[in-house]
Amino acid sequence: MAAEVKPIRTELDHEAALKEVERLWGAKAGTRDGDRLDVLATLIDAYEAQHYPMDPPDPIEAIKFRMEQQGLTRRDLEEIIGTRTRIAEVLNRKRGLSVGMIRRLHEHLGISADVLIRPTRKTAA
Repeated sequence: MAAEVKPIRTELDHEAALKEVERLWGAKAGTRDGDRLDVLATLIDAYEAQHYPMDPPDPIEAIKFRMEQQGLTRRDLEEIIGTRTRIAEVLNRKRGLSVGMIRRLHEHLGISADVLIRPTRKTAA
């Protein structure tokens, strides 16, 4: 019988939970193993969010990533951002995103508005 599920407090607990998840991977939802997998995944997520926080992505990097994911070109952004010149300015960090652009990027590409409203990181010159 598997060990009792408990909070993940240490790196050792974290490693043990990851090994258990690997063992349970693919368990059918609604079964005892499936439920255990869900609980462990939630505990691991909470531990990692606290101990290994990730900065939200840069808005421009998020746009470029989504373009790559969806196989989009700069031309595909014309309806969302505007002219080719404006798209180049935005993607090259010469122009910020307007509220309208943020709304359209969120609606059309599904990028979180929370990510898009963040200041862009300046690239190293």
